[in-house]
Amino acid sequence: MKKQKIYRLSITGILIAILIIMAFTPVGYLRIGLLSITFLTVPIIVGAVSNGPVVGAILGLCFGLTSFAQCFGMDAFGTALMQISPIKTAIMCIVPRVLIGVVCGLLYKGLSKTKMPKVAQYGISAFSAPLTNTILFMGLLILFFWNSEYIQGVAAELGGTTVIKFLIAMVGINGIIELIVCTILGTLILIPLQKAVSRYHISE
Repeated sequence: MKKQKIYRLSITGILIAILIIMAFTPVGYLRIGLLSITFLTVPIIVGAVSNGPVVGAILGLCFGLTSFAQCFGMDAFGTALMQISPIKTAIMCIVPRVLIGVVCGLLYKGLSKTKMPKVAQYGISAFSAPLTNTILFMGLLILFFWNSEYIQGVAAELGGTTVIKFLIAMVGINGIIELIVCTILGTLILIPLQKAVSRYHISE
C-alpha cells in the first residue's frame, strides 16, 4: 500500500510538471491563426488511466488553470473572450478540462473489468479525453458567447454563419488531428508504463 501511494504521488507530480511545461511552451499547442490544436490531454490520459479519475481531475484542473492563465494576453482568442466575460471564460476553460480526467478515468475503470484487450482499453480511454474536451469546450463556447459580437465576427470570417457551420469550421481538421495524435500518444505511453507497474508489483 505504501509503495502504491508513493507511486501515485510520484507519477502525479511528474505529470503536473510535464503539463505545465507543455502549457507554456510550443510543445503543448499547435496554433493556426485563432485556432489551436492542444496536446495537453496526453498527460491527463496517462494520469487518469494509471491512477484513476481523481488524479485525472487534478491534472485536468491544472490544464484548465493554465488555459485560463493564457487568456491574460497570451492567447488572442481567450483574451478577447475575457473582455466579454471573465467568469464565463473561466468556466469554459476549467470545467471541461476537469471532466476530461473524470470521464477518461471512469471509462478506463469500467473497461478494465471487461475481457477487452488492454491496448483497446487504453485506446478507447485515450480517445475519450480529446473528444470530451472538444465537445464540452465548444459547447460552452456556443452557450456563453455565440451571440457576442466577437464570435459572430469570427464566425463570419470562417464562413460559419450558423452554429453547425461554425462548429465544423472551428473543429474541422484541427479536431481530427487532435483526436488522432492524443489517442495514439496516450496509448503508446500507457503500454510501457503499465508494464513497468506490473513488473515492480505496484498495484492496488
